[in-house]
Amino acid sequence: MFTFLQAGPAQAGSQWSMWIMLALIFVVMWFFMIRPQRKQQKELQNFRDGLKKGDKVVTVGGIYGTVCDIKDKTVLIEIDNNVKIRVSKQALVKDFSETAQQ
Repeated sequence: MFTFLQAGPAQAGSQWSMWIMLALIFVVMWFFMIRPQRKQQKELQNFRDGLKKGDKVVTVGGIYGTVCDIKDKTVLIEIDNNVKIRVSKQALVKDFSETAQQ
């Protein structure tokens, strides 16, 4: 009558398949979500480390400008004729507008 309370070999196999499915879900999640995000972060850090005078950049706030001066953690960018602002390197992303127009 209470056969569902008995633990048998079928339940032991079921537990292993559950763990295998969880591991597969983690692998798929890592492959499609975590790995590309790490790659993108590494490319962005390489871009920020490789900044040089004259590079076109965009701030995370959407301000377009040209790099004028680079310090350890900050960058001076010119956003218009003789209008310059100093921003953190972490607030900069690459300006893709020129490459999209070509």
